[in-house]
Amino acid sequence: MRRLAPLVLTAALSLAACTGPGDQPSPGQPAPTPDTSPNITTAVASPSPSSAAPSPDASEAVSPPSTESPTVPETHEFTITEHESFTNPWALEFLPGTDLLAITERTGALKLRSADGTVREVTGAPEVAVAGQGGLGDVIAGPTFEADGTVYLSWVERGDGGSGAVVGTATLDAEAATLSNVTKIWTQTPKVGGDGHFSHRLAIQGEHLFVSSGDRQKMDPAQEMDNTLGKVLRLTLDGQPAPDNPFQEDAPAAQQFWSMGHRNVLGLAFDADGRLWASEMGPEGGDELNLIKPGLNYGWPAASNGSHYGGGEIPDHAAGDGFEPPKAFWTPSISPGSLMIYQGDLFPGWKGDAFLGALSGERLVRVPLDGEVAGTPEEWPMGARIRAVEEGPDGAIWLLQDGEGGKLLELRPA
Repeated sequence: MRRLAPLVLTAALSLAACTGPGDQPSPGQPAPTPDTSPNITTAVASPSPSSAAPSPDASEAVSPPSTESPTVPETHEFTITEHESFTNPWALEFLPGTDLLAITERTGALKLRSADGTVREVTGAPEVAVAGQGGLGDVIAGPTFEADGTVYLSWVERGDGGSGAVVGTATLDAEAATLSNVTKIWTQTPKVGGDGHFSHRLAIQGEHLFVSSGDRQKMDPAQEMDNTLGKVLRLTLDGQPAPDNPFQEDAPAAQQFWSMGHRNVLGLAFDADGRLWASEMGPEGGDELNLIKPGLNYGWPAASNGSHYGGGEIPDHAAGDGFEPPKAFWTPSISPGSLMIYQGDLFPGWKGDAFLGALSGERLVRVPLDGEVAGTPEEWPMGARIRAVEEGPDGAIWLLQDGEGGKLLELRPA
């Protein structure tokens, strides 16, 4: 167990660009040098400056900076307990009505961890295409999980023309550790070549399933209406376009859209007031925290606060460009691989705030939220790529390190 003090961040931070399984450069662009991820140590963190920049609405972007900002809430110190290791873990979900934590491994395994640390592999998981960033992705409990064991999963499959993400439902028998009735309900279209930017994060609100669909490193499709690449989708719980989506008059693919102009959204989370937030990997710089609203275009690849790999410039978000700017962005990159909005009572000063796991940044980042406004971030170096972040039933914060032997971490107040 180790103890970390909070770091409030104020200046620019030099970090590696988005690399490794968390992100890859677009075809034809030189790749940055991959970073390596040392094992987490027991050292107490030293203050480290921030690369984060809260971003106002586009209409305010050219105005003098406002003197008003959200009140920075009380912060916390915490201890970290290291638990079991996993092989390329990708997502975690506390299963309601049980003491179980479901964990996906990108290489294809779904595992159940009991509160006593017992880990069992679930049989019956779908066959997945494992390459690059592709493989088994997200897992979330369905609204009826306690009654019938329904879970939602995302993964990558190969087919005509290449590969793509899919979403499916299944019945999980937690006691027997078996998965049955695996049924695909949504397919990313079109299938294309390459092994990056699938996104395939999942979130449920009421009767709707939200799916992030990456641009597959093809860029331009994020601005097109005839495909689902580079979009956030709003579906019914059985995978059909929601009937009141904002693009009903457009092509059949567009009838699934909730928002468009995205690059690689790897975090989806709702706040207590029902607002949908997303963490998104930019190119070389320009990682984003976005408030997702129906019908809006978030600009990729026409606008970004980052640059193409190799130095190609992209216009920054600017007032009047027709694109929705991020609420906060990071240049240089931190490579956000996940998003959680804290609702618990164990860390009362953080209630309602966003937490992002950073891959190339190897840190945990907190962004205070006040309604629709993002405040000054705070971060803690973690000594390893952080793939996933989740809130436990009692308000503890749980993290998954990325890569081979990625550890499960438990954060509690010091």
